[in-house]
Amino acid sequence: MADPNIIIYTHPTCEICVTVKMELDEKGKQYHEIDLAEQPEKWAELEALTDGDRITPVTVEDGEVTIGYHGIGCMFYD
Repeated sequence: MADPNIIIYTHPTCEICVTVKMELDEKGKQYHEIDLAEQPEKWAELEALTDGDRITPVTVEDGEVTIGYHGIGCMFYD
C-alpha cells in the first residue's frame, strides 16, 4: 500500500518523472502516483500546487511541495 504522505504527479512523456520515481524506489519510499495522462482532471490540482504552471514532476511529501527534480522539470502547454 502506498504511503499517503507522498504523492507524485507525473506524465508519461516526462523522463524526469522516471528519475524521481527511481530515487524514491531506491530509498524504499512508497508513494501514490497520479499519472496526468490517465487522470487529466488532476491538472487543476497540480496547477494549484505550482501557481498555475503545468510542470512535472511535482512531489508532495508531508505537505511539502517539490516542483521538478533539482530544478529541472517538463513543461506542458495548452
